Amino acid sequence: MARSAQEAERFREREVRIVATAREIAEREGWAAVTVRRLSDAVGVSQPILYRHFAGGRDEIVARVVIQGYADLADAMRSPGTEGAADALPRVIASYLAFARAHPAVYEAMSTARTSVVFAASDTPAVLREGFGMLEQAVGGVDARDRTVRAELLWSLLHGASQLAAHDRLDPRLDAVREGAIAELFTRAA
Repeated sequence: MARSAQEAERFREREVRIVATAREIAEREGWAAVTVRRLSDAVGVSQPILYRHFAGGRDEIVARVVIQGYADLADAMRSPGTEGAADALPRVIASYLAFARAHPAVYEAMSTARTSVVFAASDTPAVLREGFGMLEQAVGGVDARDRTVRAELLWSLLHGASQLAAHDRLDPRLDAVREGAIAELFTRAA
């Protein structure tokens, strides 16, 4: 049955609310607290209604959180973006690490959750390719292959630093020094 434009908008708004609620619960209580029952209660819909939005249940909702998280990360790395190319790398590094610090549960889902989201393939969502492209542009390289490898290494380094920081393994007073040293590694090797 065809939906009216108004019904379609309400459907879309409810999906947004479900995903936002999943993020909120995860940030407060961890991903174990995010269940279909908990989400349906928090959003004020029955479980069958929630499944109408997300037939794959919790896994599909987490996948949506992952994609939205990468969109938010790309936005963070993009802004303000008024500097020259030489200043882009430190901004990308600082933005990435700040995002991981500010949204630990979302970042956890983005980096470690088993989801249907595909990485490094032709069917990788555009927002993931865009974010990775920002890393490639920031690190540069002699050719496409070199840029990809350098971006993968930067991503790996940032992920490791963000996870160590999240578990209080790094001195937060050294964040700015650490970010500068990471940028220097990639600047020096360009």
